[in-house]
Order: sequence, then C-alpha cells, then structure tokens
Amino acid sequence: MNFAVLDFETTGNQPGDQIIQIGLVLVDGDQITDRYTTLVQPGMRIPDSISRLTGITDEMVEEAPAISEVVHEMVSRVAGRIIVAHNAAFDVGFLQKVLAEEGYLPFDGRVLDTMDLLRILYPTISSYQLSLVSGAFGISHDRPHQADSDAEATAHIWLKCLDKLQSLPLLTVQRLGHLFRHEAGDLGWFLQEQARLKELQTALDEQSGSYFRQFSIHVQDWTDLEPLREEGEVPPEMNQEFAPFYEAVKDGLRAKFGDFQVREAQEQMLSEVEAAFDQKQHLMIEAGTGTGKSLGYLIPSLYYGIREGRKVVVSTHTINLQEQLRQRDIPLLHEIFPVPFRAAIMKGRNHYLCLRKFEQRVIQLELETDKEERISAAQLIVWLGETGHGEDDELNLAGKGRHLWQTVASDTDSCLNRACPWFKKCFYHRARQEANTADIVITNHSLLFTDVKAENRLLPSYKQLVIDEAHHFEEVASRHLGQEVFYGTLVNSLVWLYKDSKTGLLPQLRIRLMKENGTEKLEAWLAELDRLSELTIKIKEQWDQLTEQLFTELKPQMDGLGENNQLVQRMKKELLPEKWDDLLIMEDNIYMDLNTLLKQLDRLTGEWKENQEELSLQSLVTDVSGVCKDLQRTRDNLRFFMKMNDNNYVYWLEASPFLKSRSIHLNCAPVDVSKLLGEYIFEPKDSVIMTSATLSVDKSFAYSCEQLGLDAAHASGKLKTVQLLSPFNYREQALVIVPRDFPSVRGTVADQHFLNALVGSLKDIAVEMQGRMLVLFTSNRMLKQVHAPLKEQLSEHNISVLGQGVDSGNRTKLTKLFQNQPRAVLLGTSSFWEGVDIPGEALSVLAIVRLPFQPPTHPLVEAKCERIKQSGGNPFMRYSVPQAVIRFKQGFGRLVRKEKDKGIVILYDTRVIESSYGKYFLYSLPKPKIEHMPTGQLVGRIKEWMGETV
Repeated sequence: MNFAVLDFETTGNQPGDQIIQIGLVLVDGDQITDRYTTLVQPGMRIPDSISRLTGITDEMVEEAPAISEVVHEMVSRVAGRIIVAHNAAFDVGFLQKVLAEEGYLPFDGRVLDTMDLLRILYPTISSYQLSLVSGAFGISHDRPHQADSDAEATAHIWLKCLDKLQSLPLLTVQRLGHLFRHEAGDLGWFLQEQARLKELQTALDEQSGSYFRQFSIHVQDWTDLEPLREEGEVPPEMNQEFAPFYEAVKDGLRAKFGDFQVREAQEQMLSEVEAAFDQKQHLMIEAGTGTGKSLGYLIPSLYYGIREGRKVVVSTHTINLQEQLRQRDIPLLHEIFPVPFRAAIMKGRNHYLCLRKFEQRVIQLELETDKEERISAAQLIVWLGETGHGEDDELNLAGKGRHLWQTVASDTDSCLNRACPWFKKCFYHRARQEANTADIVITNHSLLFTDVKAENRLLPSYKQLVIDEAHHFEEVASRHLGQEVFYGTLVNSLVWLYKDSKTGLLPQLRIRLMKENGTEKLEAWLAELDRLSELTIKIKEQWDQLTEQLFTELKPQMDGLGENNQLVQRMKKELLPEKWDDLLIMEDNIYMDLNTLLKQLDRLTGEWKENQEELSLQSLVTDVSGVCKDLQRTRDNLRFFMKMNDNNYVYWLEASPFLKSRSIHLNCAPVDVSKLLGEYIFEPKDSVIMTSATLSVDKSFAYSCEQLGLDAAHASGKLKTVQLLSPFNYREQALVIVPRDFPSVRGTVADQHFLNALVGSLKDIAVEMQGRMLVLFTSNRMLKQVHAPLKEQLSEHNISVLGQGVDSGNRTKLTKLFQNQPRAVLLGTSSFWEGVDIPGEALSVLAIVRLPFQPPTHPLVEAKCERIKQSGGNPFMRYSVPQAVIRFKQGFGRLVRKEKDKGIVILYDTRVIESSYGKYFLYSLPKPKIEHMPTGQLVGRIKEWMGETV
C-alpha cells in the first residue's frame, strides 16, 4: 500500500481560513520515499495566536507562493495514494476546500487517521497528542505545529502502527477485521484488508502466544498460582531482630545505588512501624517530603508479615499511588530484599474486565453501527494480548470507551464463578488469588470500606493495616459508609435491560427464546418480556420527571463547589421544599414499579434456570440477575434519601448547571464516622499504621485523632503519635513571602481590584522567572477570571499559561505539558494541591492565592460544624482551621520535591499575618524562611533569593 501523510497549518479552523504551510511525506510500503513542503501566502493576515502556536509569521509567508501555484504539485503527489493524517478530518476538509476553489475534482481516495490506529494498537499510552506520542515513541519532533515537522512525525508514527499491526497475532488481526466488517468507512476496509494479508502470511498453527475462545490472551490460568512458602514456614533470614535484618536490606540498597545514604527520618520511621506491629499498637506518624515513607512502611511490613506469617494490608488514597508502589517500590524491594516475597494489588471489582461480558459485547458490536464503541472494543482486543492484570487504569479510554467499560466490567452480581467458561482466566479472581497467596496486599481506601460493607468478604483476612495518605481516611469513610444515587445509576441499569428493540438484555432474551420453537411457555415468556420492556421505559420516564423536579430545588451558587462548579443544596427534613410531598409520590411510584419489575424478572429467571439445559440462557440470565440486584440497591438508596429518617446522616443534592437533571446526584453521608471507624477498623485490628506528610496542626495531632475517633486510644497508650522532620533544609531551600499590602477578598468572590492586582503580580513574577510557576486557587471561577488576562499579558513574553478546566481537565496531561514547555505558568485548583510531583527547575515559584478553607456552606461541612457547636465547641477553630492547615501544608509540599530543589512560595492571602489563626498555618510549615514585604518588592527579593538559578 502507498500512503500520502498530509499536514496543513492554517490561519484557523473556520470556513474562511486559509492554508499557510503544507507538509507531505510519501510512504511506499514501510519506507518513506519522498517529502514535499512549502509555505503558502494565505492572502490574509495570520492571527497572532496562530503565529505564537506555529512560529509562522506574516513576514515568513510574504514571498511564499499562493495556494493556486502549489496545488498541482500537491495533487500530483497525493493521486492514487491513501491519505494519512493526524486528526484527518481537519486536513482533508481543507484539502477538499482548496480543490473545489481551484477547479479540481474532489479527492475520492481512502483516508486513514493515525488517531484511530493509535487508539486501537496502543491502547495504554497516556495521550494521543502528536507531540506526546512522538516523545513516547522516541520520534524527533522539534517543531510542533509546523506542517513539515508534523507530517514527518505523523509518517513515523504511521510506520510504527504498521509495524505493530504486523506483530499482532493472526487471531487478533482477524478479530479486528471481523469487528469492523460492517463498517462502511475506510478504517473498516483497512483492518479487513490487513486481516486478509495476514492470513496469506501466517498459518494459525504457526502463531505463538496464548489463545482462548477465539481471543489472543496474555495470561495463563490463575488456578496454577501456588503459595510462595508453606503455611507457618519462616525463612532462616527472618529469625533475627529487625535491626540486623535491616542492615542486610541496606547492603542491598548500597549494591543497587552506589550513592545510597541513610536518611535518619526514614530509619526512625522503619523502627517505629516495626515496633508498633510487634507491640500490637496503633501508630500515627507524620513523615515529611523526602522521608521515603513508602519504603519506611513497606520494609517493616514485609519483615513482620513474613516472620509472623501474617498478611499485612497497605491502603492508599489513590490508585495512582497504588500504581507507584507496584511499578517503582515493589520491584526495587524484589531486587534488594534478603528473602523472596509476594506483593499483590487489589482494586475495586469494577476496575477489572469481565471476559465473559466482553465476549458477548464484541458479538453485539459486530451487528451495531457505533464506530466509537467499536474502536474502544478494538482497543480491548489488542490489550487482551498484552495485559497481565486486566485493569481499566492501564487503558486510555475516553467518551464512549468509558461507557463500554461499564458494560464489560466485572461485578459480583452477574458473576458465574466456576460455571463461567472464562473462570480460570478471570482477572478479578486472579487478583484475589494473588492477594490470598501474597505477603503484602496493596489496596485503596475505597475498597477497604467496600470490604467493610461486604462484611470482609473481598480482602483476605488481616490484622495489620497501613493507611497511607491517612489525612483522607475520614473523608473517604464518610463517602463510602454513606449512600448515593447518580442519575446514571438507575438509567444505566434500565438501559442495560432495554435500550431499543434490538439492544439490551430483554431484547436479547426475546431473540434467543424465539429460536426455541418447542418450548411450551414460549408465548407467555415473550408476552411477559414485552410487558417488562414497556415497564422499563415507564420507570425511565418517571425517573426523568423526578430528577427534573429535584433539579429545580437546587439554588444557584455564586462560585460552585470544587473544580466542577456543582450546584449544591442541603435537604433538611424540617425545611423541605413546598412540593416535597409531590416528589415523594413520584418516588413511591418508581419504588412500586421497580418492585413489580424485580418480582417478575425474579420469577422468569427462576423458570429459565429450570429449563437451563434446553435454553442455553445461562449468561444472559446471570446478567439479568446482576442488573436486578443493582436496581434493588438503587431503589433502596433512593428511598433512604427521600424519607430522610436517619438523623445521623446529612442529605444533599448536587448537579452540574450545564448537564442539569441528567447530572443529579443524591448524597447521604454520616455526619460523624469516628464511631464506625472504631467499630470496623481500629478495634478489630491489632495494629493500624497511619502515615502522611500532613497529619499535624501546629505540631499537634489532636485534630486527626478527633476526626478518626482515636482520642481515647491516644490517652490509653494504644495509639502512639510521631512527627518526623523532613530531611530537606527548608531554611535554605524555601522562602515564603507574604505581600502585606495585597488587597483582601471579602467573602468568596474577588472584586476587580483584587483580580487586577493578582494578574499584575503574577505577570511580573512569571516574566522574571521565565515561567516555572504553579498557581494554586481555591476557586475554579477565580482561576478562569485570571487565566485570560494573564495569558494575554504573558503572550508577548513568549510565556504560555495552562489552566485546569480551561486547557484541559486532566491533571496528568496538564502537568506533562507544563514540564515539557520551558516557559510556562500552570494554574490549578483543588486536585493540584496534592499528589503533583514537579521536581527540579521546572517549578521554582509556588503562588497560593487564598488559604484553602472549605466552603462553609457545603452540606457536610455545615452539618459537622453544627454538631461541634451543639457540643459547645468552636467549629471554626476545631474543624475549619485545622482542615485548611492540612490542605495548606499539602499545597506547600508541591514546591520542594528533591534535595537540590530551591524555590519561593508567594502567599497572597494576608489573613495569614493579620488574623489570630494565621499563625497555625505558618507554624505548621517545616521551618522555611518566612518574610513579608510590600508587593512592589516581591520581584527584587525573588531575584535575590534565587540568585544564579534564574
């Protein structure tokens, strides 16, 4: 096959815009054979934004040929070839426009998009943006957004795709072709053609790899997994005290890292964790940045677990940290640990692919017309031949890909267990078996509490628990020990049952049953399925009506809450809306109709199970049973919210002002989870280790102990608290400056005077520092108010501005873009206050716009403060200030990530030096240099502090 890889730079993307540069690379087979590039005189001024993006100016194209002079050259090269482009619709659209304007026939050849092939063939890369893909593949792309460079990079990416296709097993390529056999577009033709060519080259019995039920699959049977050692067996190396054992670990670290140096804080942490396990004591330990807390708890956990034959569970707040432990810390320990061990990762069940569901969904998709879902299914087909874990976090799924995952994710209610043909390959059961045979199990807070609600049936039995990122533990407990209903929770279950006459479990059952002519009950079953399909539609309509009415109860918020600007309304039983009785009637109708639906389906599935051997409906019946259990839970949670009978819970509504009723979210959360944490976590466990970089407030653990219900344990000696100092020299590495004359903000909305001052100050600092600045906001609205003017003012200095929720909502993508651009300012809201790691000179200035107090009007915050006030306490000092201090410390921690990092924190909120509570923020920091001065002196002091690093 011969290809023409095409890229245009243009004055914009509107109908009146013109081409300013052409890049064309010809590929014959798997070789680049020719290149063509030229600048083009567009006959109009190039917008400044395009010049900044591309580097192409009016002066550069002044003497360039017009498009009419080069179109023939371009057409002659493209003729008879397949056009390939990155986001092909854009480039081909401009090509067809030019051909029409210049009197040529339209291009009627085939068009392929590298985006489609990249998604299918490389389902795990984090971004499909041209520059990032080039970097991931090691392809030189030194002038992004210039057509010749973009076309060259795209051509090399295309060759990578062709090579990957060639390397795939025949069965996988056949699957891809079959999946797209009804696809009318060029992608379907190309994949079918590749399957045909592959069949000519490869005989099925010549393939290597593992195959099962016509899929190429990477994993072997999980039932072959055996324990690493016999029960009760203790390796000889473990029969010694911890101190000499750790010396052997350090020998391994020295052999691995020639420059390994002992960190005093880490050694103290190792000792404290081991002692807590040995003495069956709880431990709350604050370990500052640079301590190396992951190894600080993993090493003693493995030592204790293997020596005592006890399984240790480690729980993190985020899946990202789980992955960091899996990919970085555990492999390191496997290299240097004196004895072999096993570590397992356990995530929530919906993170694992159900192979049975996926097999069924692929069959359905072959008959459907949705290209996006087919591409997502194709991603999973390729990925099955590569993944060892089957977890969605490995995949780059977007849009309908996420929807597809929801239909094929593993779940308890629809699992056939040993009756499933895929049982021995099952990713979820593999993860459980690995956890059962592991010495240490790494999970997350969400699954930990899901296990609590499931009466400890998900995780292996354990008595020793390590809670990393423990400052989030109470918050996650509140969310998971409560109840919630999303608009889509009910809709997805109903659509899974019935979407249209061909799609859904009920239509599939009808089609399958109609093939069973000899069944006596056939007519009755078909009539019942028709009635249930109509009832499903009716319940969906009732739910739409109820959620529309609930949305009308939401009061507009001036600033929203969090990054998504959600509308939020607390619901109190004594202050219900006037029409609440009408809403209760609507909910009652839904409840009764769901009861009818569930009873009828339960009866039918029972009858079908009795005739299982004749009907072969096991898979569909299992899925119906699973959906019924989902509907039952949703029904009960909806009733719990609407009745509001439990006074220990707070109830509130949330929704997006843009998606309206379709984003409605009903929340019920316990106001105080401390007793529940004691009952389910701290009392049953021998040792619970809680660690984080931010657990103390003004050198005291009182707030964290109170939130977790550990005051009594602390007083009795069951809980020990330890604060470790960071190994970094913050006095030399970090300067905190408060501009004491900076305007203040009254309430939650900034006036124009404050915004102008903020933009001006940020601009001056960014120019001096050539970017390299992260700005943390507590308000998404304020971020957007600052983004546009700051971007405009910095554009003339060639400094880019990236804004969360403006340029992208993806934190990882924004962080990478920031690190890859030499002169950039990054504006972030709540998720950027922690978990963001930008070491080195890429980040030298951290600006904190306001102290991170939670909005006092958030229903859960409001309810907690009411509870404290009722007990005679001061909610602001006991709850709001400590919570904000911990958040503030997390934000501060973004600046210094390595021993040689040096930088400045600008704190624009003067309350920190003017209020009586401001000292708690400053005194909680790890002893940086703190100064306050007039705003006009900031730039000079920054220049002086940074010295030669600027």
